[in-house]
Amino acid sequence: MKVLIIEDEPFAQQELKRLLDNLEEPFEILEMIDSIEDAMEWLGANDSPDLIFLDIQLADGLSFEIFKQIEINSPVIFTTAFDQYAIDAFKLNSIDYLLKPIKQNELDLAIKKLIKLKMQFGENNTEASLSQSQLDGIMSLLKKTYKSRFIAKVGGQIKHIPVEDIAYFYAEDNVVFVVNHKSERYIVEYSIEEITQMLDPKLFFRLNRAFVAHIKAIDKVHKYLNSRLKIDLKPVCEKEVLISRVRVGAFMQWMDD
Repeated sequence: MKVLIIEDEPFAQQELKRLLDNLEEPFEILEMIDSIEDAMEWLGANDSPDLIFLDIQLADGLSFEIFKQIEINSPVIFTTAFDQYAIDAFKLNSIDYLLKPIKQNELDLAIKKLIKLKMQFGENNTEASLSQSQLDGIMSLLKKTYKSRFIAKVGGQIKHIPVEDIAYFYAEDNVVFVVNHKSERYIVEYSIEEITQMLDPKLFFRLNRAFVAHIKAIDKVHKYLNSRLKIDLKPVCEKEVLISRVRVGAFMQWMDD
């Protein structure tokens, strides 16, 4: 069975691989992917795997965004650390779900369920099927309280920065900076991945691996090589900010929301 693992935690990737190796069914892991962007690119360029293990919360957002952008023609087993109440909303729309940390016997049961479904209904009836209304319902259940301010060290002092004052965040040489609308720059003690999860996705968008921007910071959008977009930010950023081809659809939808 050819398997695709979409999971952003290296330990969780290796642990799932170890658990799969313990099963009687032989598995070939085609790829281990850690972001929505890379997952959409891989799925668009390769044949559908026999099974996808899909973490719900990835570094660049909730993995349900993948279903919004491309058609998934493979059975999916979700892996998640979310509470039971949220899982119930999509349980029937996937082969199964596995709560982290994943247990060997639960993985075994999920695989047996998949094999049984394939025997009963055939390959085509085990593919993922999530409608837009189902996706919206799941996303609403997973809504959380977003961060209202960040703190930054300024010399020997600590400064708080309200979210409404923030234009964008960017990473450089393993350091993350926050830039406010006055073009003032501060260092924050979070990764871009962590910041993405803390902010309201209606207001902030992860442009690429290094930048997260507020909607008001998007000054101009230019078409660029290979169907990408180039973004001019305000305040002006000296770095080139590009959006990859696979992220263009999600970005345009966010802009038009």
